[in-house]
Amino acid sequence: MLQLDGIDKTDDRPPYRQIAAVLRAAIESHQFAAGERLPSEADLIEHFGVARMTVRQAVQELRGEGLVVSEHGRGVFVQARPPIRRLASDRFARRHRDEGKAAFSVEAEKSGYSPRVDSITVRRQKPGSVVAERLRVPVSDDVVVRSRRYLADGQPIETAVSYIPVAFAAGTAIEQTDTGPGGIYARLEESGHVLARFTEEVGARMPTPDERRVLNIGLGVPVLTVLRTAYDVNDVAVEVCDTVKVAPSYLLEYEFSAR
Repeated sequence: MLQLDGIDKTDDRPPYRQIAAVLRAAIESHQFAAGERLPSEADLIEHFGVARMTVRQAVQELRGEGLVVSEHGRGVFVQARPPIRRLASDRFARRHRDEGKAAFSVEAEKSGYSPRVDSITVRRQKPGSVVAERLRVPVSDDVVVRSRRYLADGQPIETAVSYIPVAFAAGTAIEQTDTGPGGIYARLEESGHVLARFTEEVGARMPTPDERRVLNIGLGVPVLTVLRTAYDVNDVAVEVCDTVKVAPSYLLEYEFSAR
């Protein structure tokens, strides 16, 4: 018999969220250790006295939080590896570009994950007012827009949309699906825009329905938003990047002077 709390009928939360909370507490208290398989779907249905879909919704919520992973034909296992650590002071270091690696690949590999990028689209369009202000371009000007999704071990964890002035991207690999080794920033530097600094605005919110679908996250799981602007040595804004990250999949680390 499972040593887990049951559903409280006086609780206002839906049953699947109660089940998710019970399993989450068991994982956090190490009742289920990292790498250990959770009770089977049939066992959970019997223990909680709920329908199969209710159990699946609960597991989906935990999967969206990055606490568990599903392995086809084997079951659901407690995630054994930590979130990706995003170290702001190192992620855009030129040495990574010189090695032909983009920031996400470096961070994911350091955390023990296999990185992948998919859903890449490239187009030209008019910028919104926020992007135009940061790029210091008129809203009537076209910009190159690059959208993509990032995955760690096949699990979607982030979407990103970059906006680059056409003057800096036209005729370069930035307008191609594959930007080549080192990514967008390597191509910008090759064209003379040597990067000097970045600014970032970090926020947190609940995801939109489309974001939940694209990132495969459950109900109640928040996302982090990071709006970054890149500047070259002449203090020209060369890119704005709008990212949405599955909050439990990341640790954001910043280093700054106390002076």
